[in-house]
Amino acid sequence: MFFKPVSISINDIASACGASIGNGNGKEEQLINGASPIETATTGHISFIDNAKYLKYLESTKASAVFCSEKHVDQLPADIVALVHPTPYKAYGKAITLLYPTAMRPQPILGEVGVSDKAIIGSEVSMEDGVTIEAGAVVGARASIGSGSVILSSAVIGSDVQIGRNTTVGANATVVNAFIGDDVIIHNSVQIGQDGFGFAMGAGGHHKVPQIGRVIIQDKVEIGANSTVDRGANRDTVIGEGSKIDNLVQIGHNATIGRHCVIVGLAGISGSATLGDYVVVAGQAGIVGHTTIGDGAQVGGGSGVHGDVAPGEKVMGYPAIAASKWMREAAKIMIADKRDRKNKKKG
Repeated sequence: MFFKPVSISINDIASACGASIGNGNGKEEQLINGASPIETATTGHISFIDNAKYLKYLESTKASAVFCSEKHVDQLPADIVALVHPTPYKAYGKAITLLYPTAMRPQPILGEVGVSDKAIIGSEVSMEDGVTIEAGAVVGARASIGSGSVILSSAVIGSDVQIGRNTTVGANATVVNAFIGDDVIIHNSVQIGQDGFGFAMGAGGHHKVPQIGRVIIQDKVEIGANSTVDRGANRDTVIGEGSKIDNLVQIGHNATIGRHCVIVGLAGISGSATLGDYVVVAGQAGIVGHTTIGDGAQVGGGSGVHGDVAPGEKVMGYPAIAASKWMREAAKIMIADKRDRKNKKKG
């Protein structure tokens, strides 16, 4: 296993995760040293049950403790500690954070602490105490890096970039023309602040328009591997606080992503699109430029959004329409197709 767990007592895990002991069997002080799915967990491991289809494993699991809802406590064997929580998976996630702290974000590849003498640091760089910059990383002139931040091997931080505190920039990532907040995770090979796709199109050719904006990434944002965030053309591209962006996502120039949005892999947000707070964009969906997706709206996987979406609305399909309407129409098509196949067999 690449990630080595720490050992924590069941009682301490329960306390940290806000769970209660549902079947005091005297084993609350047992140490937990791993986490596994309910069907493969062994002694010393913690697990959870949150989906009815896995209930069949409750009687046979070898886990030492299991997060579950109140209604499932009696189904656990007496020698397994029940950790009762209204949202077992969320509590389990907190427990894994405690057990595997190094799995939370990219770790220094060479285990270095401080600024490596093999890193390339430009002039007038400002660094607070506790910054780690690995061998092979490049930090441009006048950049600023806050305390506790980590720049991994071969990452490039451009001139005048500002990076907040406790932020991690993964290996081979590039951050230019950007201001990055606190507690941000930028995974390996993410590209932030490069040119947006800006051209004045015409019959005589396409004239490149310089992209002179910035990227602003607020606190607690996470950006997955190989995703790209273009800098603004004439204003800023903004990623709001707490938003989570999956691998292989494209954010175009001038886009504004609200707070606590979720954008899943292979989705594309075109230039000047605006997403409100708590928007969900599922995998392979595309948002056309200059459209507005309202607060709390959801865009289904593979959908193409060509117009504004109202707050709280769920859309699906290409072009995207109300999800309920899309599902009815899809059902009609499947029924008609089944009927046609049946008629062809008869013929």
